[in-house]
Amino acid sequence: MDDLDSAHPAGGNGATPRPRLEDVAARVGLSTASVSLVLRNVAGPSERTRRRVLKAAAELGYRPDRNASALASRRSRLLGVMVDIHSPFHAELVEHLHTAAEEVGYDLVLSTLTRTRDENTAFETLLAFRCEALILLGAVSPAHVLAELDRKAPAISVGRRIAEVDLDVVRTADDDGVGQIVDHLVALGHRSIAYVDGGKGAIVTDRRRGYRDAMRRHGLDKRIRVLRGDITEAAGERAGRDLLDSGDLPSAVVAYNDQCAIGLLTALRRAGVEVPGTVSVVGYDDDALSRLACFDLTTVSQNAEEQARQAVAAVMERLERGRTTPREIVLAPSLVVRGTTARTR
Repeated sequence: MDDLDSAHPAGGNGATPRPRLEDVAARVGLSTASVSLVLRNVAGPSERTRRRVLKAAAELGYRPDRNASALASRRSRLLGVMVDIHSPFHAELVEHLHTAAEEVGYDLVLSTLTRTRDENTAFETLLAFRCEALILLGAVSPAHVLAELDRKAPAISVGRRIAEVDLDVVRTADDDGVGQIVDHLVALGHRSIAYVDGGKGAIVTDRRRGYRDAMRRHGLDKRIRVLRGDITEAAGERAGRDLLDSGDLPSAVVAYNDQCAIGLLTALRRAGVEVPGTVSVVGYDDDALSRLACFDLTTVSQNAEEQARQAVAAVMERLERGRTTPREIVLAPSLVVRGTTARTR
């Protein structure tokens, strides 16, 4: 029996038998071994042969039996991804991770974080599915917990800086990204620039530091103003109401992420405050919502596609090429200027 297929039909009780590898081979007049090479994306068959086999497989509705393949090879070829279902940016990362993984013959298993499902549960689920490596999006667990996880399966931290332990990291320079925002606002004449914080964690710390450092660099030490917030639209709305109630509106506000910025926009516009006429607003992440015409949010791009590509490349170095020395890949963020920032009046 070929390692890509099961010898048994998929269903009983009169169900249509599942197409087998032999059926594809018969359709194109090739050996099952040749067909297997094509379907496993192994070098050898010509491009013409590959097209014929893939066309026949699609016409027959053939799907490889992953369980049989995994048992035969003792490998799952699955990459586990921990993702926060409330994050539009994570959703975009997952889309690019799928593409990058498929290009190297792997698939993804997603394990979600919710208000009632924590990171430890997500880790356990991914390990139970025999994932060969784990890609952790914005993990907040203590460094020693991630190091222990890495001993069970190679773990890649995406987004979070981890200095305490040896672990692969793919991230952007968050402090630089927020620094670019402050530079942009100062160039537009703003001096009263507030910042809505994101809660706790390494990413939050880096972005807050980027704001403070940039304000000091421009001689605005006494104008530093950090408001409590988190990663949600609700936090942005609360921060907006607090600013309105204070009677001391800044001319610009930087939010921890795009979700928070959208909540802030909602509160200001509901109160009749013109954006960007009276207050300029900037987010961070360049997620799908920020690009909608109704928000048209100035923000910072983290280049989700490149982060995903680098994360999968790091996994391949660990799984396929035996790299054991940890690597940190730091990408440069870029400011995306849209319609929520303008020169101060």
